[in-house]
Amino acid sequence: MTQSALDAALKTRFGDAEPAPETLTEVPALTTLAARGSCRRFTDQPVEALTLRTLAAVALSAPSKSDLQQRDILIIQDADVLNQLKALLVGQDWIAGARHLVVFCASHNRQQLSHQMWQRPFANHHLDAFFNASVDAGIALATFMVAAEAAGLGCCPISTIRNRIAEVSEVLGLPDHVFPVAGMAVGHPAPGATHISPRLPLAATVHTDRYDSATQEASIRAYDERRKAYEAAYRAKAGVAPDAPHPTWSDAKTQMYARVQRDDFGAFVRKIGFSLD
Repeated sequence: MTQSALDAALKTRFGDAEPAPETLTEVPALTTLAARGSCRRFTDQPVEALTLRTLAAVALSAPSKSDLQQRDILIIQDADVLNQLKALLVGQDWIAGARHLVVFCASHNRQQLSHQMWQRPFANHHLDAFFNASVDAGIALATFMVAAEAAGLGCCPISTIRNRIAEVSEVLGLPDHVFPVAGMAVGHPAPGATHISPRLPLAATVHTDRYDSATQEASIRAYDERRKAYEAAYRAKAGVAPDAPHPTWSDAKTQMYARVQRDDFGAFVRKIGFSLD
């Protein structure tokens, strides 16, 4: 039996994916989603402002918790603002070549304003208000990405925008109860700029009825080896010679989180009106 494009993508991605039902292998959108990859290299061709606004409208058509609509999207068009943001994101060199940036914000400001309009007390100053707005922004970000890639564009989310969150918020003129959850680079992808990034095996991340902790360590170790082999093969195919041994996934991620990051985040979101209790 010939392997479907969906099955091939899922097998490459997870290693342990079962063959998909035939009814699903015939849905092109699923294969596109399974084979997607983040784009960090773009051509110089600009994306029309109306295209970005339409994609933002599509993104905001996504579900919102209790219809509260606690998310905002900022499309960066002014060259000065774009350069200021890029200067704050110096930790990732590839961002300098991004043609466009879009910022996704958790937005509780309108809820506060609505309570003032109706002269009602806001009785939910606790962690859930922060969480709801953050998740709403994340749903919009994911939907924008799917829409943009369906339109032939490349995207890559940028969480490091929170490394300098107070300065980013000032550049963007964000009011209280609004903060950036993530940025996103958007543009026309350069040739060969995207490829499938392997993920942890489904045995580790998809559970039935109860969470399975027993095989987590074994899954991580196996994934480290599979991903290391995949990335070595990809670099060889691309003609990129590694200048140093590459760490495994778990090694790289624990190195990342062994260093303090964004320890001012909680203080910042409290300062702009959120309670995290």
